[in-house]
Amino acid sequence: MGTNKKKSGASSERAGSNAAGDKKKEGVDNANKMEDKGRQKQKLAVFVEEAQGRKTLQGMRAITAQGFARAAGVKVSVANNFIRSLESKGVLSNIGGYSGHWVYKLIK
Repeated sequence: MGTNKKKSGASSERAGSNAAGDKKKEGVDNANKMEDKGRQKQKLAVFVEEAQGRKTLQGMRAITAQGFARAAGVKVSVANNFIRSLESKGVLSNIGGYSGHWVYKLIK
């Protein structure tokens, strides 16, 4: 029923040149992928200074790892480690929460 329309000469030439260009790009992409596999990820260490962290915590009502991370501009994992260290020092206490989403309060 439905047959493909016959393409003009100019259209078929354009289609042929695009296919050749795509093959060249694929070769470059494959070379880049090979380089990326050889590289190792760079490890970054980000810490929150205790004085700056306490200053940030002063203005917060309910202290959570997610809220502190947003306020301090760090990752949640960094904020969580900082909060745990303050809790072990007795600066913060756990007042509630569930399933890893704990809520803390500042002890003065």
